[in-house]
Amino acid sequence: MSKPNTTGISVRHERKCSEHRADGKCCKARFQARAYDARAGKRIPKTFATVSAATRWKHDAQVALRRGEISADRGITVTEAAERWLDAARAGQVCNRSGDPFKASAIRSYEKEMRLRALPALGDLRLSEVTTHDVQKFIDGMVMDGFAPATIDSALTPLRTIYRRAVARGEVRVNPTLRIEKPAVRSKPKRIASPEQAAQMLAVLEPADRVLWAVTFYAGLRRGELIGLYREDVNLASGKLRVERGWDLVDGEAIAPKSRQGRRTIPICAVLRDYLDQHLLTTSGQRVFGTPNWVCKANDRARKRWEASGLPVLTLHEGRHTCASLWIAANVNIKALSVFMGHANIGITLDLYGHLLPGSEEEAADLLDVFLARAATGAHTGAHPAESTV
Repeated sequence: MSKPNTTGISVRHERKCSEHRADGKCCKARFQARAYDARAGKRIPKTFATVSAATRWKHDAQVALRRGEISADRGITVTEAAERWLDAARAGQVCNRSGDPFKASAIRSYEKEMRLRALPALGDLRLSEVTTHDVQKFIDGMVMDGFAPATIDSALTPLRTIYRRAVARGEVRVNPTLRIEKPAVRSKPKRIASPEQAAQMLAVLEPADRVLWAVTFYAGLRRGELIGLYREDVNLASGKLRVERGWDLVDGEAIAPKSRQGRRTIPICAVLRDYLDQHLLTTSGQRVFGTPNWVCKANDRARKRWEASGLPVLTLHEGRHTCASLWIAANVNIKALSVFMGHANIGITLDLYGHLLPGSEEEAADLLDVFLARAATGAHTGAHPAESTV
């Protein structure tokens, strides 16, 4: 069979074709087209049953190459991409959605999730060749294995982060982690203490623990922020407490707060001032609460006391939720609450504590009725509703 008169298309015979067989019989020849990828310096070959099919593919492939939709370079695997991302994150070269470098604890969490979940399932695949179907199959497998929705979400998050960066850098064209179906993560009701319970819970603790939990209940500091609190950060004269740093429990070093908004000033209420005043007078050292290990064991020490007294048992983080509930009950506005809690944005505050905000359907209707009545009065008098008096 003669070669087709088409540039870039070659005839592919089997090894035992007529050219090599004594009986002169020819195989059913196929036709190979090759498209050259100038960026990769390689050719992409593909074989077809007919010349016309090979020619059509070659034309389409050349167009796709110019658009950057395909490449002769298959690229790195998902495992290699994960290793590169982790190295860049540790070097502070990768930022989260808020534009801040990832914290060491977040990087460790991502590394663990990828090592346990995503990489065993997808690690050997090329980063550019993973499809939405591949990711969905991975998620469906976790669902079938009975993993909790929060665990599934945690397994998908670092994979999404890697692909988001790869797409932004032009390393892949499509993000296969988008439009994935997965179980919804439902937040459990947050356990909080009432003002009376909080006072009772503090009363049964040892003095040092009492002031630690008082700062949690009435100032809302995170555990790492409690460890990183220095005496110089507490100004009883002005009634303000500054959060300047957190603490990495693994690396054992002071770090920046969780977000830029984490560095903040919190008002010290009168109850908290009394606890802090006595504590600072009777202790020494730079840190307000001694060693990191002592703070980390605060949950266990408090649990024993509260169980023995028949009181609610909370963790330090639930003490932080209690602080937010107390501020809301005291009618602190949501923007101020977001600042005091050190949230990256007000949306986080609303998601976490919106259900605690005062108001009901009846109250909302009453407020709207009052506003409309003022508007109607303003229309008769010529005054703007906002300028009217009630």
